[in-house]
Amino acid sequence: MTSTFTSTGTSTGTGRGLRRRRPHRSAAAVPFVALLAIWSGGAGVLALWWSDTTSVVGPAGWLTGAGRITGLLAGYACAVLLALMARMPLLDHTVGTDRLARWHAWGGRCTVSLALAHTLLIIWGYALTSRTDVVSQTATLVLDYPDLLKGTAGFLLFLATAVLSARAARRRLSYETWHYLHFATYLAVFLTFGHQLSNGADFVGNRTAQAAWFALFLGVAALLAWYRFAVPLRRGLRHRLRVAAVHAEAPGVVSVHFTGEHLDELGGEPGQFLRWRFLTRGLWWTANPYSLSAPAHPHRLRITVKTAGGHSAALARLAPGTRVWAEGPYGGFTAHRRTAPKVLLLAGGVGITPLRALFETLPGQVTLVYRARRPEDLALRGELDVIAARRRTTVHYVVDEPTACSSPLTARALSALVPDLAAHDVYLCGPPGMAEAAIRALAEAGVPSRRIHHESFAF
Repeated sequence: MTSTFTSTGTSTGTGRGLRRRRPHRSAAAVPFVALLAIWSGGAGVLALWWSDTTSVVGPAGWLTGAGRITGLLAGYACAVLLALMARMPLLDHTVGTDRLARWHAWGGRCTVSLALAHTLLIIWGYALTSRTDVVSQTATLVLDYPDLLKGTAGFLLFLATAVLSARAARRRLSYETWHYLHFATYLAVFLTFGHQLSNGADFVGNRTAQAAWFALFLGVAALLAWYRFAVPLRRGLRHRLRVAAVHAEAPGVVSVHFTGEHLDELGGEPGQFLRWRFLTRGLWWTANPYSLSAPAHPHRLRITVKTAGGHSAALARLAPGTRVWAEGPYGGFTAHRRTAPKVLLLAGGVGITPLRALFETLPGQVTLVYRARRPEDLALRGELDVIAARRRTTVHYVVDEPTACSSPLTARALSALVPDLAAHDVYLCGPPGMAEAAIRALAEAGVPSRRIHHESFAF
């Protein structure tokens, strides 16, 4: 069965000492502008093909023309994919890391499909033109055309990355392995870039098109070099983060406290996360995303982590003084997304971590619903009770007793806990299954989708 108990003050109101922060209206336009820029670039690529094509005659001409179009679009899509994952603050903090990851995943599937179509169409079209079979034509293209052998290797790397990124394969890989395998895409782009300029009919002899292509890829390379490598290196040297202490919060859940220098310069907001690299044996080679579980302090930071693999389990054994490099902050799961005066924070399990920071800092009428399997799994409960008392607001703890099989999320149950639910903004964070059920229940309760703010860490 499901038990519900609450911690509440005497009234509902705005927490003392909290400033009302209005969402940035200009930030809401960034996703639209970003998508418009992407599609406009695609239209420009098609215009390049159109301006360089006088006529298309016969099956061979149609096949070769389609191969040129798909090849141009695949090359352009490679630049877009890398730009989406460059971790530019403007995009990351407004569009949101998880939405960028979804765009990247969708774009990756399109890129591989376009590259595959380009390969097959060009081989078929050239075979018809040369009046030879596709096997002989493939050998001729790969072995005799400049830079095409490297282009073939890059294409095969793209295919391998796509296969390993498929959901069935992804579940069998650790986050660290999956993350580093994606660096192969940098090599794949490098290998295919020369092929595009050497063999692409739209680039051969067209200085303007070549200059534009170079500018596109060099610009993306500069963004990657700055935001993925230079900025983390500079911040690591600047902030000198170290582990101060590790405290148990619940079974399998620990908080890691950090000290450092000039931490106010990080600009981390409640709801955001950083990628943490612990410079100790077995952990130094990977940077994993963990949310701030308390508002950032000029000299202190904190994350709260649940054991879900080898990396997170090792954090409980961190020794004080361990050096740390932190990349970020990232994510748009912040107060800037708020659009309504009333807010519901809906947490599941360790999803409480970003919501605990928001619970302390969001102004106005805020209600927290925290779901867990057992009472002892309610991490940070003491802090939440203190915040609720200070803010004179309510926390609903919803737990399943050990003998229960499930604790379903329904529109009726949520509406009973949170009157006038449809008028609330909802910040949602929890395991994938819980999040999916919550989104369905909130929609059934009448909460508009634009008011359901959810950021996943499945990237």
